[in-house]
Amino acid sequence: MALTGAPPLPGELELTRFPEDPRERLRAWDASDEYLLRHLEGLSGSSGSSGLPAPSGRTVVFGDRWGALTTSLLAAGAAVTQISDSFLTQQATLLNVSRNGMTDPDLELLSTVDDFSGRPASLLVRVPKSLALLEDRLRRLRPFLGTGTRIVGTGMVTEIHTSTLQAFERILGPTRTSLAVRKARLIFCEIDPALAPAPSPWPLAYRLPEDAGLVAGRTVVNHAGTFSADHLDIGTRFFLQHLPRRSDAAHIVDLGCGNGVVGLAAALGSPEASVTFVDESYQAVASARATFEATFAAGTRDAAFRVGDGLAGFERESVDLVLNNPPFHAHQATTDAVAWRMFTGSRAALRPGGELWVVGNRHLGYHAKLKRLFGNCDVVAGNPKFVVLRARRRSRL
Repeated sequence: MALTGAPPLPGELELTRFPEDPRERLRAWDASDEYLLRHLEGLSGSSGSSGLPAPSGRTVVFGDRWGALTTSLLAAGAAVTQISDSFLTQQATLLNVSRNGMTDPDLELLSTVDDFSGRPASLLVRVPKSLALLEDRLRRLRPFLGTGTRIVGTGMVTEIHTSTLQAFERILGPTRTSLAVRKARLIFCEIDPALAPAPSPWPLAYRLPEDAGLVAGRTVVNHAGTFSADHLDIGTRFFLQHLPRRSDAAHIVDLGCGNGVVGLAAALGSPEASVTFVDESYQAVASARATFEATFAAGTRDAAFRVGDGLAGFERESVDLVLNNPPFHAHQATTDAVAWRMFTGSRAALRPGGELWVVGNRHLGYHAKLKRLFGNCDVVAGNPKFVVLRARRRSRL
C-alpha cells in the first residue's frame, strides 16, 4: 500500500459531500469507512493479517461514497486509483483532497466505464448498494489481481448479505468476515488462482412491454447497477403512458435518465427535437446511450449523453421540456435534496413557457414544492401510488 504513515480517520479530516449544502447534516463517511481505516492503521508498517508483509504499490478503491477512504489514503502517502460509478463521488473526492491541503497527490480517477490496467497491491471495496454492480466490478478487476493482492471490503451490517460474501467467494476466492463494530463489518478475501469465474453477463437487454406507451416493444439496454435493470419499474411505466408530445420542443432533457427509456419515448414523440440524457451515474448514461442506439443507429438522430450533477452547467433558458423521475434516496438516507436540486436546476434551464414534467410517489408532496418554485403545478395524471405533475416556467429569471 506504500503508506508513509497511518491513514488519518475521517473525523480527523475535513470532509464534505458534493455538492456542498450548509443545511445538509449527513456526514461524508460512516462507521464502515472508519472501521476499514482503523484496520489499515493497524497494518501500517507491519505484517498483514495473513502474516505476509504489508504490500507496497498502488491501491485501488472501488465504491468510495464521498471520497473519505481515498482522501485518507492519499493523506498517508498512498498512490490511489479510485473507481466509481458516481460523478458526485468523483467531485466530492477532488473537493475533499483540496480541502485537506493536498496539492499534488498520486490520484487516478476512473469511472466504471473506463478501462483499467495494472496490478494493484491492494483492492479496497466499499460494498455498493447494487449486488449486480459489485459482481460486475469484481469480474472485471479479477484478471488484474494476483495472489499477493490484499483485498478488503467494508460495509454496514445491513449492506453485507450472504449474497455479498458469495460474490467475493465465487469470483475471487476464499472469503471471511470480521466481527461487527459499530454495526459495520470488514470482508477479507484472497485470490484463488484455480477459480475461473464466468465473464460478466452485463449489459442485459430486454423488450419493453406493450403498455409502455411509445416505446412498447423497443429494446432497453442496462449496464450493471442501473435502476430497475431487469424490468420496467411501475413508476416509469405510469410516466410513459402520460408523456407529452411536443412538436414545438427543440430541446428535451431526460433528467436522471437511468436506462434512457423516458428520453427514448420523448425522441419518438417529438421527432424534430434534440434530446439530452443526463445522470450522475456513468453506468446509467452508458445504458441510455445503448438503449437509444438500439432504436436509432448512431449518428442518425440528434442526441447527447451527459454525466453530471443534474442540469448544472446547462445554459440558462436553453431547454423546452424536462422529464424527471427523481430519486428520493441518497445511499441509505431518505431525502428530497436531490429532487429539489433537480427542480431548481430545471427552472433555470427552461425557457419561458418551457415545462418540467415529474413522476413521483404520491406521498412525497412534490406538488407543493413545484408550486412554491414555479408558482404553478398541475396534476396531469394520478393513481393510488403515483402522480404525474407539470410545472411551467412563466417568466425570465
